[in-house]
Amino acid sequence: MSRPLRLVQVGAGAMGRAWLDAIARSPDAELVGLVDLDASAAESALAERGIELPIGDDAVEVARRTGADAVVDVTVPSAHLPVNLAALRAGLPVLCEKPVTPTVRDALILAAAAEVSGKLLMVSQSRRYYAALAAFRSRLVDLGSIDLLRTEFMKGPHFGGFREEMDSPLLVDMAIHGFDVARYLLGAAPVSVSCQSFNPSWSWFRGDASASAIFEFEHEVRFQYIGSWVASGLETSWNGSWRVGGEAGTATWDGEAEVVVQRGTDEPERIVVPPGPAESIDGSLADFVAAVRSGGSPSSGDIHENVLTLAMVEAAVRSAGSGERVEIARLVDEAWREALATELADDHRAAMEGWGSAAEHLGLPRATQGPIRYSTDAAAV
Repeated sequence: MSRPLRLVQVGAGAMGRAWLDAIARSPDAELVGLVDLDASAAESALAERGIELPIGDDAVEVARRTGADAVVDVTVPSAHLPVNLAALRAGLPVLCEKPVTPTVRDALILAAAAEVSGKLLMVSQSRRYYAALAAFRSRLVDLGSIDLLRTEFMKGPHFGGFREEMDSPLLVDMAIHGFDVARYLLGAAPVSVSCQSFNPSWSWFRGDASASAIFEFEHEVRFQYIGSWVASGLETSWNGSWRVGGEAGTATWDGEAEVVVQRGTDEPERIVVPPGPAESIDGSLADFVAAVRSGGSPSSGDIHENVLTLAMVEAAVRSAGSGERVEIARLVDEAWREALATELADDHRAAMEGWGSAAEHLGLPRATQGPIRYSTDAAAV
């Protein structure tokens, strides 16, 4: 395909406007229509950018009217299921903002829909797309067997709105980024989690704005997450700060541009990585366009891969609420049975029943194995 990929975007809110700008920056994508239930919001977003395009309240109708090749879904999470189902049923690939749905149950329904349609459903895990993160990951090969990955996320934003009224704002709305980056770095699947969440006395959030979690990954690797959305100083990057401990050395990433690697007692090696040509959501968009054009999979994986990240979030929330260790494969299979108990299209139900087990279908381990030795060939799970 030599021409730009023609896109219809659904959602003209604050994040939708950021995506409009990302599409405008891309040499390989072209916005041909904008969809929002609030026509005035769509009109305003386009007028602010000095462009005129078809608008509507139905993504499939606007896509057909404009000859679009794909859909970008930037609606609220609760709308992702119906919007994505309709687009996939119409034969349109979809790039969807995170989280792909509020629950693992609904994400599994979308995985089945993607299989039936044969079209790509990619979730924008935009924190993966940083040149410094890629450089950090490439140096893990120097560390030998890895046993511990740790991240600290400390920010104090005053968002206002729905986030400040959520039950678990940090875990549900932000920690998904750190959990996904952990999967990218380790190239391994999560097994279980023990999590505690709490709300500091000075918090301006109604729900728990701080959390600490320890995930067990396959190969006996541990991932420790410590985060807060009410930090009152010494804030980290929005990407968090990262540390990997291995048999032969340690590596850190400050979440911005600096990577440091030290093998044993050697002098630390400090690397400053300049920004890449397409980072954050620009990177997600470029990855999606390349995958649609090639017919392959994006580097961050499709909906099936992203279910694992969403399952980490749901498991952490469940563990924080119960005080118990939660096994992720068991949670995924429970969600699969819940999905099968809902009203489904016949072909989607048949696809899901054919899995036998959602956990097995997604490649989730039920028991740990020997120590992990990182290599440059490790696939992002």
